[in-house]
Amino acid sequence: MSARLDPSWFVLASRESVDGLRCVDTFRRPDGSFGFEEFRRDPEDMGAWTPVAYFSSAAYASRVEADAAAERAVSWLSPDGV
Repeated sequence: MSARLDPSWFVLASRESVDGLRCVDTFRRPDGSFGFEEFRRDPEDMGAWTPVAYFSSAAYASRVEADAAAERAVSWLSPDGV
């Protein structure tokens, strides 16, 4: 787990890109809010997941809202994505 994600946040889903080099985690916080973060995995980092944005600071009222926001923010998650 990345240092950017608080250990008290519960990851609900982790969606990987087709090439396996990117992922987006959707999580729930103890206060009941939801969020997401995008990560990359580079060979020079020995496969460690590294956050690529600061999406995790935003809070959403539901998982559906967090997933929709992730699809708007992360191009490869959208149906037209890479």
